[in-house]
Amino acid sequence: MSLLRLRDPYFSYRYRHYLHVLRTSLALAITFIVISTLQIPHGSWALVSTLVVVGNLPNVGSVLDKGGQRLLGTVLGIIWGIVLVLIPDPPTGVVPIWTLISIALATYATFATRYGYSALIFGISVLLVVGSGDNDLVVALWRASNVLLGTLIGILVTVLVLPQKATDVLRFLLADNLDKLARLYHAHTSASAENDIDIDTNELLKIITAQLVEQRKLVDAIHSERRLRRNELDSLLSLQRRMLSTVELILQTRWVTRTGYERIAAMKGLREAQHRLARVLGTLAFQVRTGQTIEVQVKRFDLDQYANQATLARDESGQMLFGPSGYLWLNRELTRLTRELSLRLGRLRHLPSKRLRRRASQHTLVSDSHRLRSGSDKPSSTDTRPRHNDS
Repeated sequence: MSLLRLRDPYFSYRYRHYLHVLRTSLALAITFIVISTLQIPHGSWALVSTLVVVGNLPNVGSVLDKGGQRLLGTVLGIIWGIVLVLIPDPPTGVVPIWTLISIALATYATFATRYGYSALIFGISVLLVVGSGDNDLVVALWRASNVLLGTLIGILVTVLVLPQKATDVLRFLLADNLDKLARLYHAHTSASAENDIDIDTNELLKIITAQLVEQRKLVDAIHSERRLRRNELDSLLSLQRRMLSTVELILQTRWVTRTGYERIAAMKGLREAQHRLARVLGTLAFQVRTGQTIEVQVKRFDLDQYANQATLARDESGQMLFGPSGYLWLNRELTRLTRELSLRLGRLRHLPSKRLRRRASQHTLVSDSHRLRSGSDKPSSTDTRPRHNDS
């Protein structure tokens, strides 16, 4: 296996479950070797800290965020605990009362700020130092030092050993959402009638929604990697959510009669515009997934050319036909949102990736079962070929 492949973000993403197991095991092994070689007292605290920091966090940003908060909380807790312990001849109850007050404030901070984990570790560290009042400062400091040691080893292994960036996870989830939106939209515009769509639209919509939730969870981690700003992430998530809602409304479009459908289908240039937008969505997904500079041109959806055909009408029996105006507006809105997303992606300097571009021809879509759940690393039979879009 070449070094180039190991450094490929796509490789780290596709095999992230196995690589996470490798990093976790390696971090624990290193911690065990260090505490055994140096005969560090109370070394089990270091092992626990390593596992807590790395255990369920497979990407660099999450570990940096959690590890950083753990370090901050531990250091502040140790300092405050030492201050309390070293109070000369404290009156009865002073140390316990101030310990309780500090933990109460830390507990409040767990709900009031995004540094809630730091506040929790602060409280734990204070209790480690103060203890039950026996003032065994040496034991407390050894335990706190082990917490710092285990945390640092967990951070270093995550950053240095085949790291997986939260930004790249966002990239692949975003690309897959765009690919699925392209599939849904193309299936709708290619169907000859409402029931002719040959894909499971509900399943795809559920997956897109789930992946939006996953992207939202990555915001703090991506911010810790310093590659994208929070307002940029919020914009990407908001645009995806609005595009999803628009596609859902388009899919739920109902024609009362065959005549209503035929009236929509007869609009000159409409199907061409829809198919072009589906291709744009697929191409945008490909460019994001392969780390290319975003250079998609989204042609404006011109409502004016359909104005004369978008009035309400009745069929031969006098039944009201579907009004095309709302349907056309939804298509125009999806076009506008796609254009805005492509422009925002094009302005992100840290989204393109040379490593991804070098191996773009070997990248395939990762199967949904592998992406969202712990399953086989083999792509499904429908996901084994590189593609620009599904249209």
